[in-house]
Amino acid sequence: MPEPGFDLKSTPPLTAFGQPGKPCVRRQHLLAADSQQYSSGGQAITTMTKATTIMKKIGSKEGEEGGSASQLIDARIKELSDWRGETLAWLRTLIRQTDPEVVEEWKWRGVPVWSHAGIICTGETYKNVVKMTFAKGASLEDPSGLFNSSLEGNTRRAIDLHEGERIDEEALKALIRAAVALNT
Repeated sequence: MPEPGFDLKSTPPLTAFGQPGKPCVRRQHLLAADSQQYSSGGQAITTMTKATTIMKKIGSKEGEEGGSASQLIDARIKELSDWRGETLAWLRTLIRQTDPEVVEEWKWRGVPVWSHAGIICTGETYKNVVKMTFAKGASLEDPSGLFNSSLEGNTRRAIDLHEGERIDEEALKALIRAAVALNT
């Protein structure tokens, strides 16, 4: 049980990595976990476990700037409104077709991420390139030679797409399936 005089309702919301104004747990979720805990008569540690679980769930489905990751990715595609937006939309569609259970995330201050039991790949946009980085790409077979960037590392591999370029969809789907299989 908490210390006498402890009142969860009067404490400020938790913040992400100590950054003021960036709540990582919504007060109502923490209070819901708290009321479940104390109405059932369990230990205080259970409340923190529930709150931590809630934090992880919220963080994986919502973007840092608010809104769902899918909405933020939609907004990024619309914001780009050029070949990079079209390419990112094409990659996203291909990923979702290949793995219907994929989870879209928004990480690192604006990078679309697709996960299934771990990160599959990211979709970064730069001035002259759309980069699809596979988190564990160095461990994937690439018989079609799609990886053309970040080849020197021990972990990641990337595919840089430039304006007007298209790559073999079936080979890319095979890489996505292999990345999912590696994660599961």
